[in-house]
Amino acid sequence: MGAEKIKTFRDLLVWQKSIEFVTSTYINSRSFPKDEIFGLTQQLRRAVVSIPSNIAEGYGRKSTKDYIRFLQIAIGSLFEVQTQLQIALNLEYLKEEDYQNLFESSREIERMLSSLIKKLN
Repeated sequence: MGAEKIKTFRDLLVWQKSIEFVTSTYINSRSFPKDEIFGLTQQLRRAVVSIPSNIAEGYGRKSTKDYIRFLQIAIGSLFEVQTQLQIALNLEYLKEEDYQNLFESSREIERMLSSLIKKLN
């Protein structure tokens, strides 16, 4: 970050990474069985969208306490996504390589969110 000033949630690297993660998750879930469209596919997509959404909503809150609460909700959604990705792998809806790429992206976002919460506390 350095000398760059955060003017909006869009400037947050964790938000940017989360948006990329949403895109990758949507692309990878396109190959899930059609009978999962209202099951795992929908749950996974809803949870992954919740991550950058909560980062953005928390950023817009008036208090640091509220911001932290929304970042914690984002982490909860991230853990939900990690669980659903594992289920998709177990059911062979995801290739191992795709799972590993998504999981590593999720771990990076997890570390960034944890770090941001620590800095705000």
